[in-house]
Amino acid sequence: MVISESKKKITQTKDIANIMKVILSKEEEIDRMKEHCWVVGVNQKNVIQYIELVSLGSLTCSIVHPREVFRLAIMKGVASIFLVHNHPSGEVAPPSKEDNEITERISEAGKIIAIKLLDHVIIGEQESYYSYASMGLIIQ
Repeated sequence: MVISESKKKITQTKDIANIMKVILSKEEEIDRMKEHCWVVGVNQKNVIQYIELVSLGSLTCSIVHPREVFRLAIMKGVASIFLVHNHPSGEVAPPSKEDNEITERISEAGKIIAIKLLDHVIIGEQESYYSYASMGLIIQ
């Protein structure tokens, strides 16, 4: 599913977290309790070009593969992506071992195809979110 956002510019992590929380809040209640993983493609000025749900998992996990993450990014020719997923538990930190592994995999795949992973953001309850880039964990 591709969601069209009104060409908003991302200037800080809070922007992306808030947009994705609004999108998640529009889901059916039963689906809000599942892990979602989205890719947000942006141009060189960090203006959103698309938002795509690439995985809908279970209560505790979702399967994320670089092939799905970068498929639309390549087709749309975006400069960079944000990877965003939710934790239905509401707890965002510390990220799981699996969260760390997928961040590294997506970052490495992006380097190969020259589409930069700007951040991996985990959203939780209300205002809570975790940003790999803010913590210095995204290696460019």
